[in-house]
Amino acid sequence: MKKVIIIGAGPAGLTAGYELLKKAPQEYDVTIYEETDAIGGISKTVRHNGNRMDIGGHRFFSKDKAVMQWWQDMMPRQGKPSFDDIKLKREKKLAQGGPDPEQTDRVMLVRNRVSRIYYKHKFFDYPVSLKWETIKNMGFGTTMVAGFSYLRGTMAKKPESSLENFYINRFGRKLYSMFFEGYTEKLWGRHPREISADWGSQRVKGLSIMAVIKDMFSKIGGKKDQKKVETSLIEEFYYPKFGPGQLWETTAEEFEKLGGRIVMNAKITKINTDGTGRVNSIICEKDGQEMTVDGDIFISSMPVKDLVAGMNDVPAKEAAIAAGLPYRDFVTVGLLLDKLELKNETPIPTLGNIVPDCWIYVQDVGVKLGRIQIFNNWSPYMVQDPEHRVWIGLEYFCAEGDEFWSMSDEECIAFAIKELKSMGVIAKDAVIRDSHRERIKKAYPAYFDTYAEIDTLIAYLDKFQNLYCVGRNGQHRYNNMDHSMATSFEAVKNIISGKTDKANIWSVNTEKEYHETAKEESSQS
Repeated sequence: MKKVIIIGAGPAGLTAGYELLKKAPQEYDVTIYEETDAIGGISKTVRHNGNRMDIGGHRFFSKDKAVMQWWQDMMPRQGKPSFDDIKLKREKKLAQGGPDPEQTDRVMLVRNRVSRIYYKHKFFDYPVSLKWETIKNMGFGTTMVAGFSYLRGTMAKKPESSLENFYINRFGRKLYSMFFEGYTEKLWGRHPREISADWGSQRVKGLSIMAVIKDMFSKIGGKKDQKKVETSLIEEFYYPKFGPGQLWETTAEEFEKLGGRIVMNAKITKINTDGTGRVNSIICEKDGQEMTVDGDIFISSMPVKDLVAGMNDVPAKEAAIAAGLPYRDFVTVGLLLDKLELKNETPIPTLGNIVPDCWIYVQDVGVKLGRIQIFNNWSPYMVQDPEHRVWIGLEYFCAEGDEFWSMSDEECIAFAIKELKSMGVIAKDAVIRDSHRERIKKAYPAYFDTYAEIDTLIAYLDKFQNLYCVGRNGQHRYNNMDHSMATSFEAVKNIISGKTDKANIWSVNTEKEYHETAKEESSQS
């Protein structure tokens, strides 16, 4: 049996391990090494005093049929839960001697996709829609300026040399300045003119004013097929009953049932290579001890920056590119509240009559807060008492080691509460029932600095015949979860078939063909 070493127990690493053992169980001996004590990477679910936090928010929807079927096979779908069902508390089930619902209720819920922008104390649809409410909130004058700005942009397209020009070409300068410029700078810590347009082409793809108009008319004409809609415009998505981590913990269990092994709290510090273009072994640090692990095949979802830093005899140019790759780090502050000061003025019913948003994007540049997650709306089972409490996550983008990152838990939570009060989201005398802070390193691979030279680094890594880079950080691409999984699908196909060209792995979520064309042979459409 060939010995396979997988670095990272996030979506990409777990998918690769599971697929290898499922498709060729007699050929591979697979071990996953995970640096932390949690399964799922940034798709993990954090548990705190009976409530659960989703790190960054993860919608389960994809145009990739293989990914959708994979999710369905791992966790079957269930319809939208009724409010009566929600009221059946986990503790009540346990008190009656029944099994733990989190272990037995492994299902995907159907959820409403509602995300809005909170701008100048008013709500705007995200992506921006052409509804009467939008025009009313913007004002007739601003709407006219935005319209003419868009028309000017269509007649004089800018070269897409930056993310700024990418947005202006699709929305016009006025809407860009209102809804994209400040938020993007808050997210990345850089002005959009300094960021590569590659980020927009991967994350925004076909979204534009024209896409919004087409979507509007499709609704007027009748029910639309979500699979044919730009991903940012879908109206429903699937979500594990107890958060995204439940899916990946389930995957980890299934992987181990197939004979795979997972070593937790194991940090990879070195990757030993030789002069023949192969990786021979890794050095793993666990419980204060170092151990060398040999292998035949290596699949890495660890940050490219760290991977290359741990390799020996890396040429100076490639080493410099890897060392210069930037990341954006992430902090979530969870707050348990009695209520929000935001009223539900939508036709969507909610338990406790809270606003129906999964996310609220905070466009106001006067506060550091980037987004507000309302965990009740992702899944009511994320909240211990969803009838009487609102459990929210306040998302901040920062850099590891900066002033915000280095705050104590108490300082950070107090800062977040103060911002919410200044925005009018909670009352000045709001009672905070509970709170928690989570810090996530290298959450977002960034598209500036040495990123412009990443093709040179990819070419170098591809010279190692038995090394496969997968996932968001493994490829330094701001991929969604389905794209990360697709890179592993492609890597596994290559390993089993003996294919040496890795272009298909790196091409996931970059070629237009992958977004718009359904290909039975490909794992990404």
